Amino acid sequence: MGSSVVDVGPRLAVVLIALTALAAVAGRLYGLGQDRPVVIAVVRATVQLAVVSALLLVVVRSLLLSTAFVVLMLSVATLTSAGRVTGHGLRSPGAVRRLLPTALPIVGGAAPVVALVLASGAVPLRGTAVIPIAGILIGGAMTATSLAGRRLRDELRVRRGEVEAALALGFLPRDAVLLVGRPVGATALVPPLDQTRTVGLVTLPGAFVGVLLGGGSPLEAGAAQLLVLVGLLAAEVLAVWAVTELIARGAILDDVPR
Repeated sequence: MGSSVVDVGPRLAVVLIALTALAAVAGRLYGLGQDRPVVIAVVRATVQLAVVSALLLVVVRSLLLSTAFVVLMLSVATLTSAGRVTGHGLRSPGAVRRLLPTALPIVGGAAPVVALVLASGAVPLRGTAVIPIAGILIGGAMTATSLAGRRLRDELRVRRGEVEAALALGFLPRDAVLLVGRPVGATALVPPLDQTRTVGLVTLPGAFVGVLLGGGSPLEAGAAQLLVLVGLLAAEVLAVWAVTELIARGAILDDVPR
């Protein structure tokens, strides 16, 4: 295997096909209705990773190109979260108007953390370091935004009467929504909190393994992983805060009780 944790070759292709079939068939048999999305997701991931891997060979050599690639990641993250939070596709009316407020939690979560990490010198200012760190933090902020936003949308639909009752009692619209929104938003932080609490005991995440495979010491691997986990927590808390606040102010969803 050399320095790689995965043996790239025919055996990898066979395993990936088998795992995809396992996920799709299991979902089909249990009636989850996600067999087709599973296959599509795997095919997309394969194509995207192949293209990105080739692209990064050039991009990481230039800080300017690396910055442009980070902007691309932010754009894709925004498009993904906008669909998850609102439940509407890009072709639906008002889709473009919802993109900017959906981008704010992702940028507001990831950007301060990336800036702090780079300004401190803990991560060198070069493409090979900036892109992985930024990608991890943008991905975390996107996930937190999607989870909190989608859950809050569902809760507002089910508990609309509670919000309207608070409005009838004289609560401001923002405060009435936040009575439901804050506890719901907090649930989006459960996965990163659990991951941080159990790191090293349940899993050895990618940053830890990557540093070890790159020739770093266990101490360096642990430090890199700790930086990633704490950075993710900060980014996701900021993202949840922002998306919850924006929804409460009626900036993302159209049917929030006012």
